[in-house]
Amino acid sequence: MKHIDEAKLENDLLYRFQYLTEFIGVNEDDLQAIHSAADAIAPLVPTLVDAVYDQLFKYDCTKRHFVPRQHGYEGEIPESIETLTLDHEMIQFRKQHLGRYLEALVTRPYDEKMVQYLDMVGKIHTPKAGNKELNVPLVQMNALMGFVSNALVSTLLGLNLDRETEVKTLAAFNKLLWIQNDLITRHYQA
Repeated sequence: MKHIDEAKLENDLLYRFQYLTEFIGVNEDDLQAIHSAADAIAPLVPTLVDAVYDQLFKYDCTKRHFVPRQHGYEGEIPESIETLTLDHEMIQFRKQHLGRYLEALVTRPYDEKMVQYLDMVGKIHTPKAGNKELNVPLVQMNALMGFVSNALVSTLLGLNLDRETEVKTLAAFNKLLWIQNDLITRHYQA
């Protein structure tokens, strides 16, 4: 039986990531499957981003989080949830961030810098980073991750990969998204 320092899981990001990847079973074949999907997924990123934002704008409880200024955005902010549109400059700014995130998942090496990036994805949706007014409830983050997961699965199934590659790629993304979800939810602990 392998000993895991549970206190270290909470204080050492790389230790946590290594534990998660080992426990879930992420291996080099999984990372290769994710990276191999890059050429097929990259052209579909704008469509995926649009689908995510279309979904987020269907509900007041998710759309309201796009009214406050996002960290790094310097332009005009929307007046209200009612006047905020998908073509607003700040939404375009945010869409670019989501697009870069999706591209990073399939192109970047899963090294220390990438682990910190995945962790920051969770942190920036809380007052712990960026905008102190931004505090997306965990239920909204879980809903978002569920939607993104389903959108990625649908996209991968639409690539007409051979069955073995399709199964490996779906399994790899499933593992990765569970790790991403952990690196989100850890920032919601008291």
